[in-house]
Amino acid sequence: MTVTSAQVAALPKAELHLHIEGTLEPELALELAARNGVALPYQDATALRKAYSFSDLSSFLTLYYECMAVLRTAEDFADLASAYLARARADGVTRVEMFFDPQMHASRGVPLAEVIGGLRAAADRSAASGGPQASLIACFLRDRGPDDAMTTLEALAGHVGQLLGVGLDSAEVGYPPGDFAGVFEVARGLGLHTVAHAGEEGPPEYVWQAIDLLGVERVDHGIRSVEDPALLRRLAADGTPLTVCPLSNVRLRCVPAIEQHPLPALLDAGVKATVNSDDPAYFGGYVAENYLALASGLGLGLSDLAALAANSVNACLDR
Repeated sequence: MTVTSAQVAALPKAELHLHIEGTLEPELALELAARNGVALPYQDATALRKAYSFSDLSSFLTLYYECMAVLRTAEDFADLASAYLARARADGVTRVEMFFDPQMHASRGVPLAEVIGGLRAAADRSAASGGPQASLIACFLRDRGPDDAMTTLEALAGHVGQLLGVGLDSAEVGYPPGDFAGVFEVARGLGLHTVAHAGEEGPPEYVWQAIDLLGVERVDHGIRSVEDPALLRRLAADGTPLTVCPLSNVRLRCVPAIEQHPLPALLDAGVKATVNSDDPAYFGGYVAENYLALASGLGLGLSDLAALAANSVNACLDR
């Protein structure tokens, strides 16, 4: 029996791997560009949408950072998050633990107070209106190194009451998680939860480092864990959740096709995998569309999707 959009939307679920900057749809990007006097090299939303064609993670990040330049004020960040949270509500999301990239915004001269204030304002409005509850995870850009991450953490310390945790993202290959062990230790000392991207393009060794050297509570992506049986046993034994992003994995060519996605192997090994959308404006699907892609591509039934949705709720850091 075919799983429907309405059935997926009816499943209470959390979204745990969502870069809020990656929800910037072309129409809103151009609206904010006009508001803030930022020139984008695209005539209209159709032209910008055509640019959403990537060969790998690096080529995606180039466009991602280019479009991020339109985000300047607390109002911009609030509009961005409000648009996403409305879409998430329609998809049956009850909780979001969203990522944002403070280093990128600081490097453009945008004060942290503007970024965090705008995102928190949208989160508060969502909760007050019966929409998803939302918390913030500040991610360090691994290609900027641990020293810059530590400087950023020091700047974030004044906003720690508005944050749920810290994470690690951006270009993975060549930037092992272990380099950031000291930063994550200080973050835990501030009372922040910890997560990290590992095992997307990087090897299983990066997942080992994330859990053993960073002490993360969740691993973001983690799909290459299937290459290491010992790692699968460790993840299952510890109950460490993975925040898997199926459509992202296919779009960035980490997986050849949805039909070849390793999610079933992860689940068969007893790993607590969850389903998420990553950067949905760029990767062609919000969270419900990721569930539907798994249903059609892997033959998952509604009970399988319900189990994945339950995994996501149980994997929340803020419960």
